[in-house]
Amino acid sequence: MKALLLHSNMTRFRTPYCTTRTILKGNSICNVQQWLHKEHEAGVQAKTYIKKGLLVPDHVMTRLLLPRLEEMTKYSWLLDGFPRTLAQAKALNSACDLDVAINLNIPLETLKERLRHRWIHPPSGRVYNMCFNPPRVQGIDDITGDPLIQQEDDRPEALVARLRHYKDVAKPVTDFYKAKGILYTFSDTETDRIWPNISTLLNTKIPTIQSDARCASTH
Repeated sequence: MKALLLHSNMTRFRTPYCTTRTILKGNSICNVQQWLHKEHEAGVQAKTYIKKGLLVPDHVMTRLLLPRLEEMTKYSWLLDGFPRTLAQAKALNSACDLDVAINLNIPLETLKERLRHRWIHPPSGRVYNMCFNPPRVQGIDDITGDPLIQQEDDRPEALVARLRHYKDVAKPVTDFYKAKGILYTFSDTETDRIWPNISTLLNTKIPTIQSDARCASTH
């Protein structure tokens, strides 16, 4: 829901939108793929974790991402999926003053239903939903013609464990941004009802962001 909502709407703000999925795949303006292919220590470490199907640890992820963001001082940008942990949030805070942190509070049953219809193109990170954002040809990526897949950890039986872990890890992050006075939480079951509220918020923030080259993050 978050990825589809942001990806489909952020173009109107002319703001680079970077997800951790596309960052590590090298398909976003926050491209760190060049480091993954060079003898950069953090890049070599990241490739090792990615090949094993493991999460990239905090210290590796921050060493990959923060130098790239520091090169983008002339841009405003929005991050999706980073920071995920308090350690990442503190590292990002040391490099950049965020203007907004957006937290989406979606009911469990809604998430189950959304994930049941979600299909992904792994090489690019493109996400489809068969109900409201389907590919032109069922099961086929619109751009490449490659087959789409459903991820094992998107299946309902895996969702509860993922959310339990996420809540344990995310609460310190949301508390961190709440204490800084920049956390905004939106709750609903429908993208079309959540987005107008987020859009209104961003419309009040982006003029300042554009002049100050600041940034935003979502959780």
